[in-house]
Amino acid sequence: AGKDNSLKFVMGQVMKLSKGQANPALTNQLVKRTLDSY
Repeated sequence: AGKDNSLKFVMGQVMKLSKGQANPALTNQLVKRTLDSY
């Protein structure tokens, strides 16, 4: 459950920083891959 919350938080930050311009599917994939490597 902690990873899920982290993923949502990071996704929210990315969307905020990119002002909604980031591709959500691609961002999700990259963030997931990064979190899985820890």
